Formats: sequence, C-alpha cells, structure tokens
Amino acid sequence: MRIVVKIGTSSITKADGSINSDAVRSLCDEVASLRRTGHEVLVVSSGAVAGGVAALKLGKRPTDMPTLQALAAAGQSRLMQEYNQHLDRHELVGAQVLLVPNDFIDRHQYLHARQTLLRLLELGCIPVINENDAIASDEIRYGDNDRIAALVAHSISADVLVLLTDLKGLYSADPNVDSNAVFIETVNADDELLSVRAGRSINQKGSGGMASKLAAARIASWSGVRTVIGSAKRGNVVVDAVNQVAGAGTQFLPRKRELTARKLWIAFAAQASGSVVVDDGARDALLYRNVSLLHAGVKEVNGDFEIADTIEIVDTAGNIIARGMAAVSSVQASAGAGMKSAELGDGISAVVVHRDDLVVLAS
Repeated sequence: MRIVVKIGTSSITKADGSINSDAVRSLCDEVASLRRTGHEVLVVSSGAVAGGVAALKLGKRPTDMPTLQALAAAGQSRLMQEYNQHLDRHELVGAQVLLVPNDFIDRHQYLHARQTLLRLLELGCIPVINENDAIASDEIRYGDNDRIAALVAHSISADVLVLLTDLKGLYSADPNVDSNAVFIETVNADDELLSVRAGRSINQKGSGGMASKLAAARIASWSGVRTVIGSAKRGNVVVDAVNQVAGAGTQFLPRKRELTARKLWIAFAAQASGSVVVDDGARDALLYRNVSLLHAGVKEVNGDFEIADTIEIVDTAGNIIARGMAAVSSVQASAGAGMKSAELGDGISAVVVHRDDLVVLAS
C-alpha cells in the first residue's frame, strides 16, 4: 500500500517549541516497520516555524510575516536533521520536499510535483514534505499541512492517509470541555460528519485543528483514500491505523474512485478565482440531474475570473454546492445573469460551467 502520514506542530515539538526528537524517532520507527512489510510511505511534517522559534530562543511565536518566514528557514534544516538522523538508523533515506500553493493550483506544476514524489518512492526514499513557509506568499501557508497531506494523498493515489494529532480521534463534542463527548470510531463516505464545522486549534504552536482534519478527510474520501485521525502519543498508531486495528483512531471510509484526476483537481486543488450564486431551481438541477450551469440560473457573480478559471457555485443560503471551470468570464457571467440562452448576445457561451468541468460537492 501507499501511505501518507501527517504529523502536526503540537505533536512534534516540546513545550518550548523545540523539536521533540523522541516523537520523530517514534514516527521513523513506524515508517521503517511499514517499509519492511512492503509499504511505500510519505511523511508530511509540520514544525519548521516552531523549530526556528526555539533555535533563536524567541520564547513565543511571532505574528509578523517576515519573521515567520525567517523562522521557517531557520527551523526547516533542524527538522530535516532530526528525520535524517532517525531514518539513517533504519538505513532509509529521507528526501526533503517543500511545496508552495502554486504546486497544487497550477495544473502543470501539480503534475510535475506528482512525478517527483512518485520517482522518490521508486528510488526507495522517504519523502518528508512540508510547505515552503520561507517563501510561501499567501499568508505563509496554503492553509495547513492537513490539507496539503490530503492533496498529496490524492495526487499520488495513496491508499491510506493518517493524520496524527493530540486527540484519540473525532468526538461528538470537544472532549476538553464536554465530559459527555463520545468517541466516533467510523465515519462513512456519505456521512454528514464529513461536512461539519469543527473547532480550530487553540494551540498557538500550530495552525490546524479538528476542522482542518475533517476537511482533509473529506478531500481524501473523495479521492478514494481511507483516512484515519489518531493520537500521535499512542504506541504503534500508524501501523495500527494502516492495518485497521480497532482503537487506532477515527476511520473515514473512502468513496469509490468515480471522479477523474482532473475533476478531483478542480474540486480540491485548484484555487477559486470567484463564485456565482444560483437560484433554487439551478441548485436542484445541478445536484440531481447532472446538467451544466446556464446563465438563467445565475443570480449573482462575485470576483474577477476568466474563461477556464476555477469558480465556486453557491446556493442562496451561502453553501458551496459545486466547483467548476468557467466557460465564460466574470464580465460575461454578470451580463448574462438570469437570461435565457436565446437572450444572450452573439459570441457568449450559453453555458456558465459545463457539466464535464463541474464537480458537485453537496450531498
């Protein structure tokens, strides 16, 4: 099997922000165990900025962008030093891969990054992936490493995604504040839990939280990848998650691989340049009839987009129901909003988003 394991900042650093060598060693031991049984493993690891904070003895994480990016540069080499040290004990070679948003947003760069990761696996390496926080321009990160891990899992057609965190897995409520919170063992592919809004992390060292992990699990599920959210402190958690041992964490079952790689890229990797709000009739047609979006169903156009840009399709309640590649520009979409095809001017496509370029996200 091909496995992606993500470990977050709070799980890989000590209280002072320095890199927790014991945590890295434990993870590398599990990676080696999986490799001995014939599996391919990629690691997505946070911790560069926190490592820089500790290395420069700043005491706490700054908030200004130039300092954060400088700290990432100082901490990333120390993070890889730990991985190399502990992988060396198993005669495994770590390979640093730093990604930026454009590696997922630009189709050509996306395919290039995929090719590099697959070649590293062919060479027997353990890719250790992080966002290139030292140069990333969109507020230093794509979103969080949970999302990156899911996109990586999708791009390389992984079988399992393991998201390591501070909790045992997903609960019905925050167990830190609600003693009645119930642990959830399994989430089905069509379960509404994949779209709930969970809380973000209150840990100042990291950027994720259960919300980002649920979003990552949703991406992975749509990609046909089984996902497990489990505790980084649990012994043998990664191996048990791969082997579907009860209690290893919350397991999110995958959908069947029904979408093409191109549609998965539109749905989850491409950056949206704008959005259109559709009326209830158009919403129902998109959800239940597998049709294209026409101008007649558009009520409002937001953003500045061109033909072939990715846009979000939103219902009147503000819910994102689909994403797709625009067949018209935002100017043309605005001019034709609410019009029937026969009322459109010459040269304007009757379709706003063609069904072949559209992915319905709402259940």
